[in-house]
This record gives sequence, C-alpha cells and structure tokens, in this order.
Amino acid sequence: MSAKFSNRFEFERALWRQNVYLIAGVDEAGRGPLAGPVVAAAVIFPSAWNESGIDERLRDLNDSKQLTEAQRENFFAILNAHPEIRCAIAVVDAETIDRINILQATHRAMNEALAQLSPPPQHVLVDGRPVKTMRFPQTALVKGDAKSYSIAAASVLAKVTRDRMMLEFHEQFPQYGFAEHKGYGTPQHLTAIAKFGACPIHRRSFAPIRIKERELF
Repeated sequence: MSAKFSNRFEFERALWRQNVYLIAGVDEAGRGPLAGPVVAAAVIFPSAWNESGIDERLRDLNDSKQLTEAQRENFFAILNAHPEIRCAIAVVDAETIDRINILQATHRAMNEALAQLSPPPQHVLVDGRPVKTMRFPQTALVKGDAKSYSIAAASVLAKVTRDRMMLEFHEQFPQYGFAEHKGYGTPQHLTAIAKFGACPIHRRSFAPIRIKERELF
C-alpha cells in the first residue's frame, strides 16, 4: 500500500497502539443546503486492520466529495455488507434544523449515529471542529474525511443516504429540481424558490427562504 493510502490510518493506528480498539469515524452531509435533512454516519473498522491494512476493496476510499457517484455507491454497498465493519446513520429533518439551528442539528445527528453503535466507541474521530455535546473522547480533524479512512467511510454513508433521500423528495416536489442539486442553493434552485415559494422540506430559517417569506408576510 502506498504511503498516501497508508497514512489514512495514521490517527486510528495511534489509538490502536494505545489499546483503544473501538474507534468511530463520524461525518455529516447536508449542512449547507437550503432544503432537506442533515445526515450523519458513524463507522468503526476492525482493529485487526492495524496489522493487515484496510480491505483491498476499500483502499481508494476518500472524502465523498472527491469520489464519483458510482464510486460512492460501490463503497456504500461494501461498507454496509462487510461483516467486520459497524455502521450507523442518523437523520435530522428540516423542521428540527429550523427549530434548533443547523450546528445543533448536525451535532444531534452525529450523537444519534454514535448512540446506535454497539458496543459503543472508546474514541471518536470527528470531521471538522470538536463537538461539545459528544460524550465520548474525541479528536477533531479539519478535512478529516481526506485524512482518515474511518471518517471517509462515514462521509460516504452520510452522502449516499442523503442523496437518495433527495431523489425521493424530487418525486414529491419535482418543480424544485432536487434530483440535480440535492437542495443546495444553485441558480436553478433559487429560481424555483422565487417562482413556487418554499415546500415542506425547505429550511425556513435559511436565507434566502427566510428573507423571501419575510417579504411575503
């Protein structure tokens, strides 16, 4: 394995050497969009991979944004079917995002995903900044989804899950084009909001929807 890929276990290996065996990577998808949920995933790889290395089929695992849709779907299937990998996914909807704000909603999703893991993790590798409400010891890694296989796996699970949900929402609300932009504020999406107003999955606390509705009422 090249150093480039080997280094993506750097943080896991440091913990494994300290006899911390249950290490969860956690990441989210959907903080920025104007519509839809925020989704978080948590993944624990087997500590035996400290010696053997990652499953060859997952060697190219990376930040989900650096992968094609086909690659993400492939990794999603492998991660979910692998008998030695533990995975969990949590979803927080747009209504809750509006009520508690996107940062708190993101942290809630992360904590709910971690709570589903059994046995629970001993340490968590978090993409981005520390999560104050997390009840496990944690290491926050900026751009962690490109530095840690565990976080990269979580990023793929969260991204694929959310994208699939947005495709389902497209069937309900085809006029907004969710299948193309997944709820992000593209010109196409902004034009649709201006024409049709907000639908039930729009985040009304987010500009420009907040501003648009203030103008109307």
